[in-house]
Amino acid sequence: MSQMLALLLIVAILYIGDAISVRTKAWIPSVFVCAVLFLIGYWTFFPKDIVSVAGIGTPVAVMMMYLLITNMGTLLSLKELVNQWKTIVISLAGIAGITAAIFVVCMIMFDLNTAIVTIPPLVGGIVSSIIMSKGAADAGLVDLSVFAILIYVMQGFAGYPLTAIMLQREGKRVLKKYRAGQWKDDSVAPPSDKHEPTTIVAEDKMPRLFSAIPTHYNTSYFKFFRLAAVAYLAYLASSAVSPFVSISPFVLCLLFGVIAASFGFLEKQPLQKANGFGFAVMVLMLFIFDTLNKATPEMLLRLLFPMVILIATAIIGMFIVSWIVGKILGVSMEMAFAISLTALYGFPADYIITNEAITALTKDEKERQVLTNHMLGPMLVGGFISVTMVSVVMAGIMVGYITPIAG
Repeated sequence: MSQMLALLLIVAILYIGDAISVRTKAWIPSVFVCAVLFLIGYWTFFPKDIVSVAGIGTPVAVMMMYLLITNMGTLLSLKELVNQWKTIVISLAGIAGITAAIFVVCMIMFDLNTAIVTIPPLVGGIVSSIIMSKGAADAGLVDLSVFAILIYVMQGFAGYPLTAIMLQREGKRVLKKYRAGQWKDDSVAPPSDKHEPTTIVAEDKMPRLFSAIPTHYNTSYFKFFRLAAVAYLAYLASSAVSPFVSISPFVLCLLFGVIAASFGFLEKQPLQKANGFGFAVMVLMLFIFDTLNKATPEMLLRLLFPMVILIATAIIGMFIVSWIVGKILGVSMEMAFAISLTALYGFPADYIITNEAITALTKDEKERQVLTNHMLGPMLVGGFISVTMVSVVMAGIMVGYITPIAG
């Protein structure tokens, strides 16, 4: 298959996913549709390395992950992270619910190794899945090695539609209050009679540390340069502490992005303003879907029962605990459950599903801003806490407790 044909096919899948999502008003998320289509493709005529053939290899995907996660950090100020303490507590509570429920069910129906290998992928993304898969393979547990990847591949199929439903319900609740004049949200600026500038020049003004430099020097390359500089500092910091403690550079990218935006080195969302965000998300989504080439029909049939049971168990566990904690903290059931569900997919799916829900609910810019301020921050923080941070730490600890096959 030629490079351009491969690229044409996989981008067509992304567009079909978007079109169906728009048509169904986000009740069927684009990421769910794309995952199904990629599976069908891999099971029929797609080469297993179609994403690589299209020119999107691991080095390109990793580069985009550095830039995207640093960019997402600019959405969260240090003040906002403190303000999002309820989100952090709910996310951690959801993880605790998953862990407790999986251990109980595995002790009854399966075994301890199954619990150990299953939990980190259910709480996180590809990194924790790879850690557990390799650990199981090294212990001679071939089925569990495959199972770790399969859980990661399939858990989003439950998480995507459930999250869409929760966000739709939460958004309708918020809009009903907002339209009745009952919605209070300090993060939304009060209406002003003055016309706010929306020109390109206003959008591209220099961040605070570079305010002395004329705006027209803030080109796309200058935005990419500063974004790459912050990501590189995160990489250097991760390497510097590696002899003492293992910290993912992607975790530090998020933290450094927050700090850089707070101190005026980066503006908010520099990747969008440099016109690179859409391409970066496309690369990362294709990198994620590339893992589906490991899920064969035979593998799905063999592992279908434990996979369904454990994913359902995880969802029930996180729902019960997040609902209780959300009720204590004064967070709606829908929002608390949606925050917990980010553990099943993380970024960029949390960003995409939230924006799809907002777009489906209203076209009014003020209402969109209200929903964005209310839902996007908690969803991003929830995803980063579970997938980017906690899951990797859990995988690093739990992989050491896998019991090898005797002999």
